[in-house]
Amino acid sequence: MRARYPDCDAIVARDGVEIRYERYGQGRLAILLLPAWSLVHSRYWKMQIPYLARHFTVVCFDGRGSGGSDRPADASAYSDAVFASDALAVMDAAGIGSAVLVSVSRGALWALRLCAEHPDRVLGAVFIAPTARLMPPLAERRVERFDEVIDDPVGWQTYNAHYWKTHYPEFVAFFVRRIFTEPHSTKQVEDATGWALETDGETLTAADRGIERCDAAATRRLAARLACPVLVIHGTDDAVRGGWPANPRTSSPRPAGTTCTASRRCAGWTRSWWPTSWCSRRSSRRAATTW
Repeated sequence: MRARYPDCDAIVARDGVEIRYERYGQGRLAILLLPAWSLVHSRYWKMQIPYLARHFTVVCFDGRGSGGSDRPADASAYSDAVFASDALAVMDAAGIGSAVLVSVSRGALWALRLCAEHPDRVLGAVFIAPTARLMPPLAERRVERFDEVIDDPVGWQTYNAHYWKTHYPEFVAFFVRRIFTEPHSTKQVEDATGWALETDGETLTAADRGIERCDAAATRRLAARLACPVLVIHGTDDAVRGGWPANPRTSSPRPAGTTCTASRRCAGWTRSWWPTSWCSRRSSRRAATTW
């Protein structure tokens, strides 16, 4: 059972890969909820869609490798450019000329590319816990060796292609707990674990390799081309990429026109799971007026 069912549930095919998307509402302004990593599908937006659909046209889609979309085996099928092209195909199929983009985690990479290369299709962008290689990794993640065979890996050593082939459920259990570190996150952990187990380690490996070229230099080049209003929300207690300082306005450089909000004592993805938490904030309402 859902709080809000889609008005349209369809498939768009691009280069032989089928992408499942949903459309809700009939508002004048359109919002495109982008997929994150192929670990989970578009149901992670379930807390926002019912509210947003009352006021806007809302479109979301399962990123390739997850949900009802295809799972190509080649890593080249998971680049940020490919995900951005999928988003444009979904917008065209849903009849959306331009939209406000909302991304979580790795969705920031395709959002950046859309903003930079297709500014006519983007009214504004919200980045929640963006995963971009602009900061050093957490100290505890320095033990990662993605392509090495590790005997009895623990912790972040399980972020490993060989481990995923044989112990994918164990990695999911570890990783999801790093996403949701706050008290009373049982339901979020259960949902994300169930969705992650709908895919497999080989698919996730291909998806991870597909974005290897999204290094800090490439990310900065794309970010420098942004001309739309931007809202960035990041938790100070992010246990996957590392938290922002308590006052990102004074301690982090940002492009002109960007609003940065630090969610104190929050994990990275938490804001995307709270009902309308990001879209009801005062700064978001101001930005929505501009858009």
